[in-house]
Amino acid sequence: MRYIIIGAGAVGGAVGGRLAEAGHEVVLVARGAQYAALRDGGLRLRVPEGEFTYLLPVVEGPAGLGVLRADDVLVLAVKTQDTEGALDAWGPAPVEGGGTAAERLPLLCAQNGVEGQRVALRRFRHVYGVCVWLPATFVEPGLVSAAGSPLTGILHLGVYPHGTDETARRIAADLEKSRFEAPVVPDLARWQYAKLLSNLANAVEAVAGPVEGEEALALVERVRAEGVAVLEAAGIAYTSPEEQHEVRRDKITLLPLDDAPRGGGSSWQSLTRGTGTIEADYLNGEIALLGRLHGVPTPLNDLLQRLANTCARERREAGSMPVGELVRLADEAVTATAQQRSGNQRSGNQRSGK
Repeated sequence: MRYIIIGAGAVGGAVGGRLAEAGHEVVLVARGAQYAALRDGGLRLRVPEGEFTYLLPVVEGPAGLGVLRADDVLVLAVKTQDTEGALDAWGPAPVEGGGTAAERLPLLCAQNGVEGQRVALRRFRHVYGVCVWLPATFVEPGLVSAAGSPLTGILHLGVYPHGTDETARRIAADLEKSRFEAPVVPDLARWQYAKLLSNLANAVEAVAGPVEGEEALALVERVRAEGVAVLEAAGIAYTSPEEQHEVRRDKITLLPLDDAPRGGGSSWQSLTRGTGTIEADYLNGEIALLGRLHGVPTPLNDLLQRLANTCARERREAGSMPVGELVRLADEAVTATAQQRSGNQRSGNQRSGK
């Protein structure tokens, strides 16, 4: 199979580079400065074993490949907010023997959150979800670092919305030859919602810097507890921290890499790069959405979603808000929500004559 990595940034670059290292055929898809760097100098992947350069085909879109092959696998590694544009471009692409990519080819959604694969299923017939545990950083155009050892990452795979099949198992076999563990599971959503709970801290890190110290850690715990309450109200299952630890154990240890600091997570990296967008709508915003659907207040996730989007839109520096200020705003948001709910309850009682 040939792997077409749509979005050759941190995650896409790490997956594409490791697949290429193991001898698999890989095409990278990128735009702007990243496209130019990959075209002119190849993909540079900095990992614990050293820095390697992979001279791989790179295109800006499907036109660069002409007719797609019947054995192509599309790996969607763009941020969720960029999903629609990628699907618009790749869905109609013709495939040898007839039909389009949306009709015939497998699409792996290697993204944070749970919305990208749902959007994809409106266009593509064969959608696979990926729960991505892969510490990787976009260092500069053309250079990606992945500090995990001995495994680069753990990528749970499954058919979306549920189940497994032979295609998923074949892809997993290729990934497991490429320094990944790739369990194929019928209940992928359980792993993705657990990852979503951990990703709720991304906005805290992006807005107020590294999650260190009692104030930041306590805030993250409150944000996660809000997410847990929402998932339980919605009847959505998720893997426990104990189950996750049993899978991970000591398989991924972060090692220091020369001139390639780990930096922050994906949201922090978006602010650092000044992209103008951030994935908060599909992380904290997912919890806000479910909270509204099921009558659970989510003031902390509402606040983080709004602040992260403001930081991205105004291209503020990552971590520019003091954590104490963020905690103050969080406390105010919780208090305001409690007062509003109390007021609404009193009004309801008065209308009912109680």
